[in-house]
Amino acid sequence: MQSRMDWTAAGWSWATAPLRLALECRVGVEWGAMVAAQPVLRRMPQGDGHAVLVLPYLFGSDLTTQPLRTSLACLGYQAVPAGLGLNLGPRQGLMDAALKRLLDLRRRSGRPVSLIGWSIGGLYARALAKEAPDAVRLVITLGTPLNGQPSPAEMWRLAEQVTGQPFGLSAAHGPLDEPPPVPTTAIFSRTDGIVPWRDSLQPEGPLSENIEVESSHFGLGLNPLVGYVIADRLAQPEGAWQPFRREGLRALIYPDQSR
Repeated sequence: MQSRMDWTAAGWSWATAPLRLALECRVGVEWGAMVAAQPVLRRMPQGDGHAVLVLPYLFGSDLTTQPLRTSLACLGYQAVPAGLGLNLGPRQGLMDAALKRLLDLRRRSGRPVSLIGWSIGGLYARALAKEAPDAVRLVITLGTPLNGQPSPAEMWRLAEQVTGQPFGLSAAHGPLDEPPPVPTTAIFSRTDGIVPWRDSLQPEGPLSENIEVESSHFGLGLNPLVGYVIADRLAQPEGAWQPFRREGLRALIYPDQSR
């Protein structure tokens, strides 16, 4: 049953913190579900070996994306850590380092690289795809705050204090919610306990889509329902992207987000 909780940025405050944090307690269950679902996920179409660069959430690191990358490797992908250390936000020099890593992967693999960005890691992924679209096969974001500000805002300010640098991504490539010129999937949850779900939506178009799942924010990289969508999106032949099809059992598991 889908929850009717309808968080909005305007109503986001520390007054609701206990309830929001309670929603995030599901992450342990999602971890267990991911482990239990591995035999099923391994029956998904095998990957073609192309590189998938995974970018973590705020205060996350390559350690927090390890379970997702392990699942992708089991499907036959070259799952690559971001290699950028602890994610303290888009501090000075970070995007230059991320772009260099992307271009190096593209050169070494000889093929475009898929990007998966968790929370604000999705902002990096989208910015990279706009900067170097020829190096990117597709982009998948997980609960990414496309208004450019994570919630609660205090987390953003804390990261600024830790690094001593103001944050912000360049507006040179247009609004943050404007999809890059490559196939782009935005995965969101209405029961996300960190980012208001509407902030994770992008305009839909020929190469962009939104897919709703039932998940906590910190479980998006662990939840087997999310893992199925990621595997389905990555398995599409290069240059033949199609939107996610909600048919049969999928229509029961993945609701129409326009409802």
